[in-house]
Amino acid sequence: MALPVAFFALFFAYPVVAIVGRGLRTDGVWRLGRLGQVLGRPDILDVLWFTTWQALASTALTLLIALPGAYVFARFDFPGKQVLRAVVTVPFVLPTVVVGTAFLALLGRGGLLDELWGVRLDTTVWAILLAHVFFNYAVVVRTVGGLWSQLDPRQEEAARVLGASRFGAWRRVTLPALAPAVAAAALMVFLFTYTSFGVVQILGGPAYSTLEAEIYRQTAQLLDLPTAAVLTLVQFAAVGAILAVHAWTVRRRETALRLVDPAGTARRPAGAGQRFLLGGVLTTVLLLILLPIGVLITRSFHGADGFGLMFYRALQDAGAGGGTFLVPPLEAIWNSLQYALAATAIALVIGGLAAAALTRRAGRLVRGFDALLMLPLGVSAVTVGFGFLITLDEPPLDLRSSWILVPLAQALVGVPFVVRTMLPVLRAVDARLREAAAVLGASPLRAWREVDLPLVRRAVLVAAGFAFAVSLGEFGATVFIARPDDPTLPVAVARLLGRPGELNYGQAMALSTILMVVCAVALLLLERIRTDRSGEF
Repeated sequence: MALPVAFFALFFAYPVVAIVGRGLRTDGVWRLGRLGQVLGRPDILDVLWFTTWQALASTALTLLIALPGAYVFARFDFPGKQVLRAVVTVPFVLPTVVVGTAFLALLGRGGLLDELWGVRLDTTVWAILLAHVFFNYAVVVRTVGGLWSQLDPRQEEAARVLGASRFGAWRRVTLPALAPAVAAAALMVFLFTYTSFGVVQILGGPAYSTLEAEIYRQTAQLLDLPTAAVLTLVQFAAVGAILAVHAWTVRRRETALRLVDPAGTARRPAGAGQRFLLGGVLTTVLLLILLPIGVLITRSFHGADGFGLMFYRALQDAGAGGGTFLVPPLEAIWNSLQYALAATAIALVIGGLAAAALTRRAGRLVRGFDALLMLPLGVSAVTVGFGFLITLDEPPLDLRSSWILVPLAQALVGVPFVVRTMLPVLRAVDARLREAAAVLGASPLRAWREVDLPLVRRAVLVAAGFAFAVSLGEFGATVFIARPDDPTLPVAVARLLGRPGELNYGQAMALSTILMVVCAVALLLLERIRTDRSGEF
């Protein structure tokens, strides 16, 4: 635990505490009375209520839509499965401003629904909920489906032989085994929707505002740092309480599962019911995932003069954006890949050590750290970004001019994904296997290498894919610390969208398309990896 604790203390707790302190301290005196003043305002209470109920609704809707997809990807074998698995993960890396714009084109004035049926959903909560499902569909499919594919189907078949119905066998055998993974997926979805920013800003209009959006408004537009500090504390406390309850419920459902090679659990759909389920999932992916992505791709090729590559060619010229960049926007691709690889390596080391420590159940301190690891997903990225700027500016931690600052910020978001992906599988490994290896003379390191690693190799690779994808699309903190001569893809897209003109907008769509392609290729390569012992990871 030493390295994960040091990492989070230095690069998360210290910057957040520093920025909150600046908002609540004046002339060396803490002004705690500001807490009551801010929380008593009717407009702030409305923000708190909307933030909570829309996150709950988004989580429930995402689980309802995505759990059938998790089952299909875990148990069915069909042509194009690996490509489709990579495609459904692409939305997770897109900058929120780009996805908001895509859904606005679908649901807003002059959008697809408006043209076909005269229906507009922008500035309504339904647009926000659908965009949240678009973002988080892959979280449920990969987190729950990853474990589901490794559950031995013969246990459910045995229940059927003993007289249980298909639904009864699933409810009594499979669902309890999946409960930790479902809870982990629900937790991640709730945290992302609870801290939603870009989607609410674009699709919600002035009528809707989450805590994250309000923190940004108070900080960047109104320069009211005390109010922003109070809202950060509220968000921190709410997420901390939710994570504590989640950790308690997961511990009560822990069990040793029989995990098998996922390559042997997938079968071709048989019967009308399974084919109907597969068709329903494919239709959902088409309408929910591919349609917004198709809008982005179409706009990247379509200008005033018709279809062409004019926007892609403009990416090679630093002056094409009207002085937006010091370097050609195309360099943002190489920057993003370098940063994402470094952030993935950091996240795997920190998250892997933390997950291994949490598996040993070494007292209350370790169990509490389980919840603390998720806090970077629940704390405002605006707060973290500003905190980096005001704390990491003096020796020996003067990192403002160092390239490592961006991967460190991205790894903060990647570590929770590594932990939550690996932990359910690590906890499912029967401890008696490690004990048997120790009795036979294996050291702890060799027991890990010979017992745990073959069983969790798939989870490690899935965690790496998640960390890489999240790092590619991280925007909230990166926008404050990325240097003008080294922008990332999301930062470049946001800067182009922030400037008027068709050329800037077209370049933003072109960069977004490139980001989708890079992510899809990386994830497709990851899906095709095989291991010597377990086949498909």
